[in-house]
Amino acid sequence: MAPLPSALPPDGRAGIDAELVRRLLRAQFPQWSGLPVTPVEVDGWDNRTYRLGPEMTVRLPTAAGYVPAVAKECRWLPRLAPGLPVAVPAVLAVGEPGEGYPFPWSVRGWLPGESAERGRIDDLPEFAVSVAGFVRALQRCDAAGGPSAGPHSFHRGAPPAHYDEETRRCLAALDGLIDMDRATAVWDAALAAQWRGAPVWFHGDVAAGNLLVADGRLAAVIDFGTSGVGDPACDLVIAWTMFSGRSREAFRHAVAQDDGTWARARGWALWKALLVAVDHLGTDPARVAADLEVVAELLDEHAHMA
Repeated sequence: MAPLPSALPPDGRAGIDAELVRRLLRAQFPQWSGLPVTPVEVDGWDNRTYRLGPEMTVRLPTAAGYVPAVAKECRWLPRLAPGLPVAVPAVLAVGEPGEGYPFPWSVRGWLPGESAERGRIDDLPEFAVSVAGFVRALQRCDAAGGPSAGPHSFHRGAPPAHYDEETRRCLAALDGLIDMDRATAVWDAALAAQWRGAPVWFHGDVAAGNLLVADGRLAAVIDFGTSGVGDPACDLVIAWTMFSGRSREAFRHAVAQDDGTWARARGWALWKALLVAVDHLGTDPARVAADLEVVAELLDEHAHMA
């Protein structure tokens, strides 16, 4: 997802801090108000998360665009959980706006584990197979009545054409740093490979920060804020952002998607890499280089597939 404006302070971002959480708990869930409230070690942009005692967390959206995820996760996570091979967040309560905070918020069960950094993973190809197993299991969950891809999912699960103008603007901004003709060919192929299957559940942000590792293995998947029902191609982007070589091939084989889905997945990965690279031009050369490396891999793979 797009980050919030950089003018927001890193502490108390979007007006949220531990004291606000304590006030909300005292007002709405006094049974938990005596528990310690502490920031989590790794926080995201869409929400601020605080540890609540040893067994719970409090999660608060940082902007109005992230609010639909609160009700969506509250409704659907309990229905999805039984069909998934690893743990997902359990929503214990939903809070109302108050104490100067304008959005709904939630209390969840704490999931043990750490974000999926490579040094914490015993066997990366095996881990890739586990991630593929989660993606496949999610796709098998009953999609009837599920939330169709749209603004609530930041258009993950919809055709990548939603981001056509933005992608072409980013391509132009990086002219001279990438092979424009080959990059455009990857994007055009993604647009041409239309999804024709029945809508299925997708997570929308299968990334290292949303995969928890315990004892070297995949233990949980968190942050279903961009989830929904539609085209699952967006869930394959991790093939390039985390996996390579043997682990990428293991993921590709285990997730078992057709060529058209992979073409759209390359489009999603290209869009995100271009967007992040443009955002960091002139400020973070290392980040730009990393994203342009992803672009180069996508271009080479598309040329090989053609």
